[in-house]
Amino acid sequence: MGSGQVTDWQGKNVTVAGLGVSGIPAAKVLHGLGAKVTVVNDGDDDRARAQAAELEALGVTVRLGDGATLPDGTELVVTAPGWKPDKPLFEAARAAGVEIWGDVELAWRLRGPDAAPWLAVTGTNGKTTTVQMLAAILRAAGLRTAAVGNIGVSLLDAVLGDEEYDVLAVELSSYQLHWAPSLRAHSAAVLNLAPDHLDWHGSMEAYAADKGRVYEGNRVACVYNAADKATEDLVREADVEEGCRAIGFTLGTPAPSQLGVVEGILVDRAFVEDRHKNAQELAEVSDVNPPAPHNIANALAAAALARAFGVPPRAVRDGLRAFTPDAHRIAHVADVDGVAYVDDSKATNTHAAEASLAAYESIVWIAGGLAKGAEFEELVAKSAPRLRAAVLMGADRALIREALARHAPEVPVVDLDRTDTGAMLAAVQEARRLAQPGDTVLLAPACASMDMFANYNQRGDAFAAAVRELGAGA
Repeated sequence: MGSGQVTDWQGKNVTVAGLGVSGIPAAKVLHGLGAKVTVVNDGDDDRARAQAAELEALGVTVRLGDGATLPDGTELVVTAPGWKPDKPLFEAARAAGVEIWGDVELAWRLRGPDAAPWLAVTGTNGKTTTVQMLAAILRAAGLRTAAVGNIGVSLLDAVLGDEEYDVLAVELSSYQLHWAPSLRAHSAAVLNLAPDHLDWHGSMEAYAADKGRVYEGNRVACVYNAADKATEDLVREADVEEGCRAIGFTLGTPAPSQLGVVEGILVDRAFVEDRHKNAQELAEVSDVNPPAPHNIANALAAAALARAFGVPPRAVRDGLRAFTPDAHRIAHVADVDGVAYVDDSKATNTHAAEASLAAYESIVWIAGGLAKGAEFEELVAKSAPRLRAAVLMGADRALIREALARHAPEVPVVDLDRTDTGAMLAAVQEARRLAQPGDTVLLAPACASMDMFANYNQRGDAFAAAVRELGAGA
């Protein structure tokens, strides 16, 4: 099937691996293009049967309960991004010389000749916020854009829909990049790299390599984090177009070809004339909402991608001012008795929690949940000076308690051995008892939520409801 555009889908035998968020739209699109589509799915529950019935009504073949066997005659596999690369279906496809694409690769191949370029963002943490900031900056410059990929509009809808875009702000996970071999962004950023999803990728090296794919074929700028050498290493290894530049972002004073911060001002020393002597003011730190260090880094990365696309300085400021962060991302819930209560339920891994803890001086930390194989030694050692106390909950709280005992033995710890619906209120009440005026009670769990909650949103909502209950009784 080659690596070029596939223009004739009529009668092509395409196997779609997985029902769900990406599989169903991919199956519908391919069927609409005239392909003969078979969807295979490991599960065979009520939800899968309902989804299968919807697709079968269109004329798509669906095979439930067997995602391992490659259907006869398959000419292309399109997979949901979460399917691991070592699945038997993929081994069979590779053995048969059949290409495997993800939904991002499919969207990239289906773009028209005059399609909008992509500004792509990946990284362990901060992707969604950065892409939303980028879209806000592009809109402030008068450009038609959307935040797409892992968030917002689906990439297939953006590529095939009626709406015309000048440029797309694209969030890409390591999974999606693994299955998108021909993707070539206008410019791209890797925000940071920390161990995550290693059960899927098999090793840190494989995870980093998949993140680094976002730089392949960049035309204007490869944006990296000057404080995270691994991101700069990925730029060095990338095969980019002639003239593409490495652009760093830093929370300190920027060197030439970097964006950074000088006396409370976000400045650009990359996209200016004579960058060795000149710097362009873009915005004030106070224009970033919230102005926590890791969020300022997100803003600088977004600004770098927007400037690579030719956006004027004023649009950076206006876009950052217009941006509103999603819920559960270092969101200030309330002040009660001189103590701030902050919901960062989205901090589902140690890297995100470390960034969150670095934003406050004196913290009563609410943490715990499903560790997903994470270790907490480095997080606790770095954050210990900021901790007033800790309240631990969830399945793997003992791992955090042991790290606190080793690296912060003087910090009082409350160990909540309960998983009922009132556990979060109990945690917040304990935190209130431990906090003093000027402190921040911070929900930054460093763990996934699924041991006690449906998702991090529900966990954050429970925290906010508990804080409101405190306030009502204050």
